Amino acid sequence: MAQEAVRAAADPEALFHSNDPALDRNKQAAYHIVKDLLEANHWELADRYLTERYIQHNPNAANGRAAVVSYFTDVRKVKPTPIPAKMQSKVVSVVAENDLVTVAFVREMKDEKDPGRSYTTTWFDMWRFVDGKADEHWDGATLMGR
Repeated sequence: MAQEAVRAAADPEALFHSNDPALDRNKQAAYHIVKDLLEANHWELADRYLTERYIQHNPNAANGRAAVVSYFTDVRKVKPTPIPAKMQSKVVSVVAENDLVTVAFVREMKDEKDPGRSYTTTWFDMWRFVDGKADEHWDGATLMGR
């Protein structure tokens, strides 16, 4: 392929900080959503980072903190692993403005025409924060199993 590979930031941890206290608080909450919830599957900690009404724009999960926790623990059946000292995800960028934080990730995909090959593209998660907790979420997900 002629594509330039998507590359992760050399120090992704640094991207989750800001000199602005409000942006730093939101970036740190996004960091823990990725590291503690999505990577290590410690959904018992969700009330620290997600509001109770958590609006979900991913078509595979319903609205509400309880619903998203159920989606990961009951539907996807993830199991907690030790929370890593540092994030494992390959982060490209973190952009924060007002109450929004967007995290772009390296996403490696198998080439459907040649399963022995893979390529990179970009995935994103974006959250809107209220009082330091994610209250709304967007990503690029489509319906699974269709």
